[in-house]
Amino acid sequence: MVVDGSAGNETLAQAFVRFCVGAGALKFGEFKTKAGRLSPYFFNAGLFDDGAKLGQLAGFYARALLDSGIAFDMIFGPAYKGIPLGAAVAIELARLGRNVPFAYNRKEAKDHGEGGTLVGAPLKGRVLIVDDVMSAGTAARESIALIQAAGATPAAVAIALDRQEKATEVGADGVVRDVDHSAVQYVQRQLGLQVCAIARLDDLLQYLAAQPGNDVAEHRERVLAYRDRYGV
Repeated sequence: MVVDGSAGNETLAQAFVRFCVGAGALKFGEFKTKAGRLSPYFFNAGLFDDGAKLGQLAGFYARALLDSGIAFDMIFGPAYKGIPLGAAVAIELARLGRNVPFAYNRKEAKDHGEGGTLVGAPLKGRVLIVDDVMSAGTAARESIALIQAAGATPAAVAIALDRQEKATEVGADGVVRDVDHSAVQYVQRQLGLQVCAIARLDDLLQYLAAQPGNDVAEHRERVLAYRDRYGV
């Protein structure tokens, strides 16, 4: 699948944001996040809901990964959204001449057949985790534990969009508080994994700034205000 051609000097990240808006996977309005914040935009990878969109999405992941220079030996797709994403990215990488094994996990262990929670190629070597977004790093920690338990090395995480906003933590008193780092920064600094994001919040703002007269441009000020409050 060929990545959507960029216009002029548009970067891969800019082309990706434009693709997401056109596909309806990136919406503007008022949306409540897992952290309880009211966000002026929402990214939903579940809306890449046909073969053409999923193939295009995989093309962006593959291009970003190849451009990043991150070294990995196989792909792991965490349940649930990571499963189709990881499979699609593995297919696209193979089409581009980089054929790597692929595996994923089940949420519930299977008690018949081959059993267990892991499906696909055996986890070994340097493993790349493919997911859609990173909210608190919880999913990454779960994937890391599975990979390490299998004797493999978690090497990196590939995501579609880095929201570049403060993560939250639950204190000993049960109160949820903002922290001074993002989930991506936590995974990089505390868990020691590289992170490849196709696009970041900065790219979204650049896209909005380049849309004079477009109805999405009016959302830029709200996105800027959100970044000023929760950004890192």
